[in-house]
Amino acid sequence: MSNIRTIERIGRRLERAVRKSGPANGRNRRVSEVDELRGRVDAMEQELRDARVARYTQELLFGGLDGRGARMPTKGSVDTLVTQVEAATGERDARAHVVAAFRTLVEVELRGVGRIAGGTPNILGKLTVPLLLGPPNDDVLEIGTLFGLFSSALTRQFARAGRHCSLTIVDPLADVQLQPGTANTADPSGTPVSESVVRTNLELSGVPAERVRLHQGFSGDPAIRRAVSDRAYGTVIVDGDHSAEGVRADLEWVEEIVAPGGLVVVDDYGDRTWPGVKEAADEYLAGDTAFELMGVASTSAFLRRR
Repeated sequence: MSNIRTIERIGRRLERAVRKSGPANGRNRRVSEVDELRGRVDAMEQELRDARVARYTQELLFGGLDGRGARMPTKGSVDTLVTQVEAATGERDARAHVVAAFRTLVEVELRGVGRIAGGTPNILGKLTVPLLLGPPNDDVLEIGTLFGLFSSALTRQFARAGRHCSLTIVDPLADVQLQPGTANTADPSGTPVSESVVRTNLELSGVPAERVRLHQGFSGDPAIRRAVSDRAYGTVIVDGDHSAEGVRADLEWVEEIVAPGGLVVVDDYGDRTWPGVKEAADEYLAGDTAFELMGVASTSAFLRRR
């Protein structure tokens, strides 16, 4: 039963109590008390109606009704994420950074078209941890971008610290999900995945075109690798092929092109939908590698190259 219906039931019980009351003097006093209580109930009912309007407005903006992910995290999920970010970065009070990342996420998605794939806590972790760990330079490689909105948000986060990213993006820019074992369906946002959409989103987020290199294709393509391997990256986002083989191949390649002290974000680490990601990353980290696991926030693992 809704809160409004509960209040209406209280009102009816008050009225019945008045009708059953005793002598006139006592009855009049009870009528006065009930009238006062009834006024309070009416005010509460109006407040609830107003709150429902406000709640629906929030859902229109943040609730995922347009095919994007819902952006209404609970306090508990944010508290958990703050603890994870602090453990991964050594930051004593990461809450302000997480809050700033949430504002960035909301602003970028409302301004752009399409969506950032993933749940809110995971996106916030990816937007917060890299900067707190302090990448050695501002060259960023993103393997798997979808609509370019995560790169837009990460660039905004870097700008908060007075740093200006140069982006290199690798993505097949396909209109359907290309992960093994998934249905070839269009993105739920209804926006086509294309180079023009990615570039538009980056421009809308204030990223100059001259600071963006977009390579359409797969990270395993030798031609793509040759074109991209012309610099040492301070930050690399691994969010491409989610199979164990694909993640392993990306990590092997990325280890060659990330700068000393550089950071690697392994997206969907520990996500039960993509078990191959954690399987491959754990296996790789257990071997002879220059990567060190700094921590995990939500479903992303953060590595640093020694």
